[in-house]
Amino acid sequence: MKKLLFTIIAGVALFATNLSNANAQSYKTALGLGLDFGNGSTLVGPSIKHFFNGNGAGQAEVLFGGNSVRLQAFYQYHGNITGASGLKWFVGGGPGINFFSAGGYDQTNFLLIPQAGLDFKIPGAPIQMGFDWRPTAWIGDNSDFEAGRFGFGFRFTF
Repeated sequence: MKKLLFTIIAGVALFATNLSNANAQSYKTALGLGLDFGNGSTLVGPSIKHFFNGNGAGQAEVLFGGNSVRLQAFYQYHGNITGASGLKWFVGGGPGINFFSAGGYDQTNFLLIPQAGLDFKIPGAPIQMGFDWRPTAWIGDNSDFEAGRFGFGFRFTF
C-alpha cells in the first residue's frame, strides 16, 4: 500500500512539473479526499480547503483508519512558484484530535501538526491536488512524535 501511494505521489509530481507552463487558474474552495500516511496507520476521509485571501487558506479533514477517527484543521500560507503556473508552495499547521478504540481500550490524544508542501490546481480543470510533510506531535497518554507523516489531497474546486 505504501509503495502504491509513493508511486501515485511521484506520478502527480511529474505531471505537475510537465504542466508548469500552462496558464494559472486559481480557486476559492476545494472539496474531496484527504490521506494522512507514513509511519503508522494510513487514514482516509473527506477534506476541504478554502482560501480566505490570495495567500491564506484553511484546510479541515475528518480521517478514518487504524482504529482511529482523526479531526484536524490547518492554517496555510501560500506563495507562488515563479514559472510554474498553478503550482504553489505552502507552510502552516494546526491542531488535531485523535480518537482511538480497539479491544476495549480507548484513548484520545491532541495533536500538533506543522506542514510544508505543494498545492497544484490543474489549469482548465476543476481539480486540485496537494502534497505535504506533516510531522505529528501526540500529546496525552503515550505522548509521541512521528516525523515520517505525509498528507495527500485530491479535491474538486469551486
